[in-house]
Amino acid sequence: MNSGFLSSFNRRFKSPVNVNSMRGISTLDPMRTAQMFLSPIGTLTVETAKGTITRVSFGKSSKKDPRCNALLKRCLKQLQEYFHGKRRTFSLPLAPVGTVFERRVWRELQHIPYGETASYATIARAIGKPAACRAVGRACAKNPIPLLIPCHRIIAANGSLGGYSGGKQRKQRLLRSEQRT
Repeated sequence: MNSGFLSSFNRRFKSPVNVNSMRGISTLDPMRTAQMFLSPIGTLTVETAKGTITRVSFGKSSKKDPRCNALLKRCLKQLQEYFHGKRRTFSLPLAPVGTVFERRVWRELQHIPYGETASYATIARAIGKPAACRAVGRACAKNPIPLLIPCHRIIAANGSLGGYSGGKQRKQRLLRSEQRT
């Protein structure tokens, strides 16, 4: 019997809870898909929901999903072009989940041109929060869509690499690759 909680939750968060999956019944959500992609920097998993890219992660996915929708195909094609030096920007619908501050940082990261870098301080100033360098670093670390939202282009003010969710070696390879083309 529905107490009204799920109805209220769904109205409030516009994200329906699948009662069947809560009870342990396996269901495939037709609105969510995931696809693995072998890239020069390792295996990437791209996830979509409701016609947008929601996550790019490093490594294999535990999700078994044989479907590959048109958006995933477009994304994988653009990633291939990027890795072959033929694409400098991505034209895909992105829907990263994060706080208002994190989303502001991620939007600003998308303005860093291919082959260039910016510091955490530069991004903090650009979003009107000049004292928020460390918070910008945390937002970069939480970026759910690396590569498409290019947090690898962020470096420390002293020119050192700083961190990267995919590891410093991947960050270094991405930056070198972009600077060569």
